[in-house]
Amino acid sequence: MNVILDRLGRFSAGHPWRALALWATVLTAVMGLAATVGGPAQENWDIPGARAQQGIEQLREHLPAAGNASAQVVVHDTDGSALDRGTLEALGDDLAGLDHVLSVSPPRVSDHGDTALITLAYDVPVTHRDLMGNLEPLEEAVAPYRDDLQVELGGELPGTAAAPMEGRGEMIGIIAALVILLLMFRSVVAAGLPVAVAVAGLGMGLTGVTVLCGLMDVSPTAPTVAAMVGLGVGIDYALLMLTRILEHVRAGEDFVDAAAHAATTAGRSVVLAGTTVLVSLMGLKLSGIPTLQAFGFTTAIAVVAVMFTALLLVPAVGSLFRNRLQPRAVRRGRVQKPQGVRAERWARRIAARPLPYLLAAASVMLVLAAPVLDMRTWPQSGGDGIGDTTTRRAFDLISSEIGAGANTPLLVVVDLHRAGQQGVATVTRTLEARDDVATTTPPMVSPDGEIAVLTADSAYADNDPRSADLVRDLRTEVPEGVEVTGNLALFTDIADLLATRLWLVIGFVVLISVVLLTMMFRSIAVPLKAAVMNLLSVGAAYGVLTAVFQWGWGLQLLGLDHSRPVSSWLPILMFTILFGLSMDYEVFLLSRVKEDYDQTRDPHGSVARGLASTSRVITAAAAIMVMVFFGFVTEMDALIRMLGFGMGVAILLDATVVRMVLVPATMSLLGHWNWWLPRRLDRVLPRLDPEGHAPVAPDLPDRKPELDPVG
Repeated sequence: MNVILDRLGRFSAGHPWRALALWATVLTAVMGLAATVGGPAQENWDIPGARAQQGIEQLREHLPAAGNASAQVVVHDTDGSALDRGTLEALGDDLAGLDHVLSVSPPRVSDHGDTALITLAYDVPVTHRDLMGNLEPLEEAVAPYRDDLQVELGGELPGTAAAPMEGRGEMIGIIAALVILLLMFRSVVAAGLPVAVAVAGLGMGLTGVTVLCGLMDVSPTAPTVAAMVGLGVGIDYALLMLTRILEHVRAGEDFVDAAAHAATTAGRSVVLAGTTVLVSLMGLKLSGIPTLQAFGFTTAIAVVAVMFTALLLVPAVGSLFRNRLQPRAVRRGRVQKPQGVRAERWARRIAARPLPYLLAAASVMLVLAAPVLDMRTWPQSGGDGIGDTTTRRAFDLISSEIGAGANTPLLVVVDLHRAGQQGVATVTRTLEARDDVATTTPPMVSPDGEIAVLTADSAYADNDPRSADLVRDLRTEVPEGVEVTGNLALFTDIADLLATRLWLVIGFVVLISVVLLTMMFRSIAVPLKAAVMNLLSVGAAYGVLTAVFQWGWGLQLLGLDHSRPVSSWLPILMFTILFGLSMDYEVFLLSRVKEDYDQTRDPHGSVARGLASTSRVITAAAAIMVMVFFGFVTEMDALIRMLGFGMGVAILLDATVVRMVLVPATMSLLGHWNWWLPRRLDRVLPRLDPEGHAPVAPDLPDRKPELDPVG
């Protein structure tokens, strides 16, 4: 790999216009693929293996009006007067004329008569391209009635269009990155280069995502997550490359030689760090849910694109502007102050008394992680809407006027061949006997006589834990041949499935990451320590999310008006992304520590000098990524807001408490043990040296090193 990266660095720096042409050629090829095989984002909400999915498939086959997309139209007289039946019938007729509408339910009127709920059933799933995110036909149909009445749209179909992405997150991240880099480099050109390279790479990556959309179903939210991660790591990778190039230039090297050396050191770290991110993202394949798998693939494409762009364009663009990369004071001959002095002093202070620092930092992380023991997850509900949206108003009206459970009714499907009419009678008695069932409807038999369907409303909102208990209890009480389905049942299955699969994904990602780090650093302690530290960061972020979103601590500061469970999608998605990003910083820091240790054999001094040489770039990179993630808290989508906040908190903790305290404290305690690897394992494992150094033979290869006294 060293030879390839060296040649790439020399080519890019020595022939910058050719490098730019090569990048443009690759981009043109990707754009060509996007034009020929690409397509728009297409959601897929089917959950293979979920019990509710079986009932949904039965409905789609025998009673499409109950098994496909639905929408709710809520009509309310703000004066409290009873609604006019003629007006409701006219509205129903207008709604029945919309494309793909299969049936319109009779109005379900509240006890006071001032609110009515009309449910539309479509002949295609909600993920169909004609429906997904398209509220315009419904809006046009209800517009004439809004002169005299409050008419709101809720339920499944309107929920797909309630929170469009507005792109504020990316802009906030880019502006913050420019400010931070300008303060760091004191040069407009140097500050703009990493941002420009990252944006270019992200453009290539999102074009590649379009290709993926033509090959498989990709959630419309997935490109936003890919942009969030791609922008953050793209700036980080470009920043690392540029910083190392400037280090070599200040040491007196020619720019081309400096770029080549940076490519074989920082560039190798970028490749290996990016690989750990990709490995973590592939853990989403184990989730068993197509939507999450698509999130992994789209984010991986963005990471590969920004990684390739950073390796190729940073030396090229830097070469074109080499005379403008240094601060004006340096260009005028002033000597720049040495960097990292404070970080080195801090690391040596920790090395002198590592145990108290270790215990204090670990205590902070464990306290922050403690709320995770109370975390409850649930898929995004209509009541989780942010801001003054029609879906949120519809949810609140239904809850207050008709019943909270009416927002997400249960459907009980009876296979008449297997359960017969006796099964229908048993299900009816079971539903009517339960106190947690608010209302039920008489059974409806499909036109082909194959199934009967009963509808029931929970007495509670869908995200109330008692509603999930209702689904689980019913499944144990109904006879064979009966399936409990509908959105409430599907939400329950998603929450249960992801809670179970999370541990499988965590095990896979941690195991593969530990193996990769063992090959990189030829150590047992370093990978295990890194895994524990990253788990602490993620656990603390989970805890803060639980305290803020579920307990409601400081929720108003995020523009939210009520607490809610943590989104079921969040823990598994957040873990795979964060574990890879945390490994990025681990590779950047430890590669410099290992480089120094190989040369000096000084276990404590190498930690201090490694931290000193990387603290500035890691701090700047982390600050940029935190601002990028926090920028997405301004978006309207609740999942994106939670994800941006949680990842911003995790990176903030990782770059401060973990990298600046826990890592130097544990490495100071372990001393030479940091770099011990059994001789047999050393012979078996392939070498992935993160900085491309020649291997240095350990002092006592056949013997475990003795633990150094601290100080």
